Amino acid sequence: MKGTVLYGERDIRFEDRPEPTITKPTDAILRLSATCICGSDLWPYRGIQAIAQPTPMGHEYCGIVEEVGKEVKSIRPGQFVVGSFATSDNTCVICRHGYQSSCVQREFMSTAQAPYLRVPLADGTLVATSDLPPKELIPSLLATSDVLGTGWFAADAAYVKPGSTALVVGDGAVGLLAVLSAKQKGAERIIAMSRHPSRQKLAREFGATDIVAERGAEGVAAIKELTKGVGVDSVLECVGTQESMIQAIQSTQPGGYIGYVGVPHGVSLDGEQLFFAHVHLHGGPAPVRRYLPELVRLVLDGKINPGKVFDLILPLDQVAEGYRAMDERRAIKTLLRTNEAQL
Repeated sequence: MKGTVLYGERDIRFEDRPEPTITKPTDAILRLSATCICGSDLWPYRGIQAIAQPTPMGHEYCGIVEEVGKEVKSIRPGQFVVGSFATSDNTCVICRHGYQSSCVQREFMSTAQAPYLRVPLADGTLVATSDLPPKELIPSLLATSDVLGTGWFAADAAYVKPGSTALVVGDGAVGLLAVLSAKQKGAERIIAMSRHPSRQKLAREFGATDIVAERGAEGVAAIKELTKGVGVDSVLECVGTQESMIQAIQSTQPGGYIGYVGVPHGVSLDGEQLFFAHVHLHGGPAPVRRYLPELVRLVLDGKINPGKVFDLILPLDQVAEGYRAMDERRAIKTLLRTNEAQL
């Protein structure tokens, strides 16, 4: 088969790769219905995150089970499944506490931009639907694999509750779905930070009540003006830079909560500033597996449509154009369709 490999800065190739096989008895092999490019894939693509060798890419996926190992009990060939970017046994003490992305057996997925995928720890990583879903729901089901689950964790970690005021820092796919998540959790006011009209429009569709385009001190001042000088109850930080984290801390009212899910790059916090800010700070790799059953159900029931974040759909063999489009901000998020998927 052919798959996606990153060779270096902005050097993405679609080339021959070994077809995955069962290597452990807890594995499953999937024929992917769709995959996509994540904003976090752009860090190594841009050369900001170094790679030591040519690296297979992709960690978001959904599809049909082709084969399972002899110890897999709950997942069967022929089922449609969605899985997290982090594998989990879903039985260890950390998983039982709801942090499957830090499972003692965790592996991070990294070869999903291809037609077939091996998923370790299949029973604890994958969630199956009762029937094969209609093709029009595939984009939204794919979104649950990472970007929706991550946005949902941001809302959960930021303790968004009915009637609260939430701020979302970041207008990429995760930020936009953090807006959706805050809305689903009952936030009365949702402020989205965005400078881009197309993303502002989608943020409003997902539930944003206010848009703030300013950044830095001006951004903080705008947030304070909207909240009578106090700041917000909850901040969902979905970028991962020094500027975005400081923006989050300074926009939160004392006693408020910050859920940070942007993968940090160059972030260093001032302990004294954090001490006197009097805020709760909680984040990390999203435990998507904790939320997958609920998120898949919301999609299947037609309650949410997170697939709207995919504003570019390309055949898998045009993956390099998908990266370029996201790098140049011509696309929010690129969905890659496999040969059999007509999306």
